[in-house]
Amino acid sequence: MNERLIRLCVIDDVSSVVEMIASRTDWASYGIEIAGTAGSGVDGLRLVEEVRPDIVLTDIRMPKMDGMEMTARILQLDPHCKVIILSGYTDFEYAQQAIRLGAFDFLKKPFSRAEIVKVVVKAKEAWEEERRSITQVHEMEKRLMLSMPLLRQEYLSTLVHHRTDAAQAERRWRYFHIPLEPRRLVVMIVEIDRFEGGAAALSTHEVELNRFALQNILEETIQSYTQGVVFREADKRHICILNCDDPQLAGRIADRCCAHIAQYTRFTISIGIGLIADDPSRLPESYEQALQAFSYHFYSGGNGAFSYAHIAGVDKEPRFTAAAAQELLFALRSGNREKSLEQLAQLLDDLFAGTPKPDYVISVCYELAFMMLRVLLEKLPDEQVRELERRVRENKAAEPTMHELRQLLGDICRKGCEWVEMQRSSESELIVRQAMQYIRGNLGQALTVEMCARHANLSAGYFANVFKKIAGMTVQQYATHERIERAKQMLIEDFQVQEIADALGYEHRRYFSEVFKKTTGLTPSEFRQAYLGKA
Repeated sequence: MNERLIRLCVIDDVSSVVEMIASRTDWASYGIEIAGTAGSGVDGLRLVEEVRPDIVLTDIRMPKMDGMEMTARILQLDPHCKVIILSGYTDFEYAQQAIRLGAFDFLKKPFSRAEIVKVVVKAKEAWEEERRSITQVHEMEKRLMLSMPLLRQEYLSTLVHHRTDAAQAERRWRYFHIPLEPRRLVVMIVEIDRFEGGAAALSTHEVELNRFALQNILEETIQSYTQGVVFREADKRHICILNCDDPQLAGRIADRCCAHIAQYTRFTISIGIGLIADDPSRLPESYEQALQAFSYHFYSGGNGAFSYAHIAGVDKEPRFTAAAAQELLFALRSGNREKSLEQLAQLLDDLFAGTPKPDYVISVCYELAFMMLRVLLEKLPDEQVRELERRVRENKAAEPTMHELRQLLGDICRKGCEWVEMQRSSESELIVRQAMQYIRGNLGQALTVEMCARHANLSAGYFANVFKKIAGMTVQQYATHERIERAKQMLIEDFQVQEIADALGYEHRRYFSEVFKKTTGLTPSEFRQAYLGKA
């Protein structure tokens, strides 16, 4: 329902027409009021300018200013005003021209009050429908403006992840009123350090307050240097996009953000900085660069910023070798705690030297962790080793730092060697260890279960069962394994294949070569080539 009466002005140089329309009809019953009357076009236009009516009834022929000119002037003042032309039979052509000018309708003289009421009510309904449409549009615009921050964030999130046409990206940039120039843009990825662990003890309200504080501090810090927008991408991650034409300035802004977060909150952040994007369509590149730079917080442990400009192309080739890993595994297998930790420290120092790409380093560390667990499974009960395996998997899911990975691998060495030593103290372990030592000292002989059992003063059947249970393999499998390991060492020391076969009790060189390849996947010559670079 309309909140006020519709205002109607009547303009005609015939006073009886004005009287009949204005005074002899109960307009209020139709939701209409007479806002004023006039007897000429000039006075009528002055009246319209003063009261701004919703509907105007005007004669087409009047002195000084006719209805045609007045219609044009009224619609210039108010395009939504409904002008109804009153015309005589001979003025019909003029009335049609007025319609073309924008008049709502026309009525030919003579007319009845019923006809006047009908056309005015029709104009009222048209005016009200138009106002409803305008109101709906304004409401939609209002809702759009209220939701604009969320829409803007959704658009920016899409823009940094997906490529788009430069012209289209700039049009959408303008549409969403992003408060940045669509030129010289830098993406920064910001994450709260140790978010999962720190958030676990907080209520949902406290977590949201922390995120709100983080965003406010980031926005205020960036605004003190340049224009920027900050939005949340995930629970612990925010994205910053800022106008910046100097990579050094971007680094200073990031460092200041880290300092302010550490100063004003209970947590710290890590930041990755991409290169400068010339326009919004290049933001995905800057985002990917920021993501790569962010991964280097692996080395710092948090509370720091890394720029892609500094890390690109400077990665050094790690000095990690399979031989070094094997030395570690040998020491671990023997339960030598001191030697294991020494080998591990050297291996990790070589691996981390030159800060190679974190993804590579992390994958090598976990590969090494599982190799160590497999060695321990050879020596220890499954349930015992599973405890360490669970910790490795939990550590991997938590995205550890370099220090935490060092700690994890060191703990595997310490705990593993402790368990191996405990296991070795048992009688069965002692028997098998002595048997292994005997086998290693007699690799050149035709070793049999019976021969080894006699050495241990046990029956062949019992000895074979104990050996397999503790060693995880049969006597013959262990002898073959040790012969192959000795053969590897002799190949590296440049012994001839025939000499090695003779020394290890193989009657024929060919048979030795077949066993070697079956075990290692390489012929003796191929193995030597791989390690020494010569056949």
